[in-house]
Amino acid sequence: MAPSDFHPAVSDWFRARFEVATAVQQRAWPAIRRGRHTLLAAPTGSGKTLAAFLAAIDELVREAEAGALADEVRILYVSPLKALSNDIRRNLEEPLAGIQQRIVRPLDIRAAVRTGDTPQGERSRMRRQPPHILVTTPESLYILLTAESGRQMLGSVRTVIVDELHALADNKRGAHLMLSLERLETLCQAPPLRIGISATQKPITRMAAFLLGDRQADCEIVDTGHVRERDLAIELPSSDLSPVMATEVWGEIYDRLADLVRAHRSTLVFVNTRRLAERVARHLAERLDADSVTAHHGSLAREHRLAAEEKLKAGRLRALVATASLELGIDIGDVDLCCQLGSPHAIATFLQRVGRSGHALRALPKGRLFPLSRDDLVECTALLDAVRRAELDAIRLQGAALDVLAQQIVAEVACREWDVDELFARLRRAGARCHRPPRRRARRRPPMPARGSGIGFSPRMRATGRSR
Repeated sequence: MAPSDFHPAVSDWFRARFEVATAVQQRAWPAIRRGRHTLLAAPTGSGKTLAAFLAAIDELVREAEAGALADEVRILYVSPLKALSNDIRRNLEEPLAGIQQRIVRPLDIRAAVRTGDTPQGERSRMRRQPPHILVTTPESLYILLTAESGRQMLGSVRTVIVDELHALADNKRGAHLMLSLERLETLCQAPPLRIGISATQKPITRMAAFLLGDRQADCEIVDTGHVRERDLAIELPSSDLSPVMATEVWGEIYDRLADLVRAHRSTLVFVNTRRLAERVARHLAERLDADSVTAHHGSLAREHRLAAEEKLKAGRLRALVATASLELGIDIGDVDLCCQLGSPHAIATFLQRVGRSGHALRALPKGRLFPLSRDDLVECTALLDAVRRAELDAIRLQGAALDVLAQQIVAEVACREWDVDELFARLRRAGARCHRPPRRRARRRPPMPARGSGIGFSPRMRATGRSR
């Protein structure tokens, strides 16, 4: 159950909604309530996001009941996907409404989303009456930090939650976000509490360094592992696999997929390209029902993506064919089976996708791999063996992204005056121990051939030492 020192309405709502707190929640709440920066690592469907939010919501409830909650942003939630941002806001409505039902005084705790899709009217409303919980993306956070109205709104932030941390650590979006968090810290009266969330993190100490930079020693790591019981298997057509898939082999794969869809209430089919998503969805629709199958990928209009997610969540879709657009923790309801066409090329990617099924504490994730070539078959076999041995890909953090640093410096000095040494020290805190560029060894030139060896050189090659 929720901790006894939570507000009675918060504890009562949690007990009515859940049978018991998960392991990650039981360990995370004491650390967060002590004001410790926290990194949460647990399997998909274990309640990590609620673990991060509930302690902060409890604080908002106490202040709102006492009439001391001002109209200001207190919790900043950052996710790498706009779709995940919209989903989080919808999921926040349930606990906030449930807690309000148990308190006589109106709490008026508001949550809002600020992304590139947010209409101008909502943005203006946010400036007039800031939400207490702001959900955004790394790119939108950077824009908010560059606008005067955004900087005023973010100056009251006390808690920052970064979701799907693994999806940001190995690319420039992550470097951008960590620099933005350092800039955010200069606006706040006290450094905000940072909470990182991910299901697949290895090595976890390196991820703590990514989240907190040179403050990683202050991080409380709550690691309940990424391993859970799963039903996994490889599906092979009766015909031989070849470098180029024959039409009849594709037909066998479509037929088998259709059989699996019929045997389950809801199925997710992951593919690696948008073109393949459309093609597979069309062939499945021919074998099933056109209204029960659709595609989901980044090139589709926002309205189509949201409609597909809602249909699957409501049980009106039997199958949804998707790319990585549905890979991260979007709540799409109860999914019975996940199929992967072609190798996902990474253990973490496969686990994230299979984790879309059985998305509950005692549910069993179920996944099927469909190799599309002999090379795929070797890779998929190795992948399943790695899962069996509880192995995970090691995340390589993004190196020193000097172009990102330059962009952030220009944005920050355009907003206020800075002492050069002070700005250097501030930005250096963002991954000072983990974003150092690798040392490069000097390249040795090949020895020049002896005279009379018969090897000729052009004038340019004489300068570089390369033979023609």
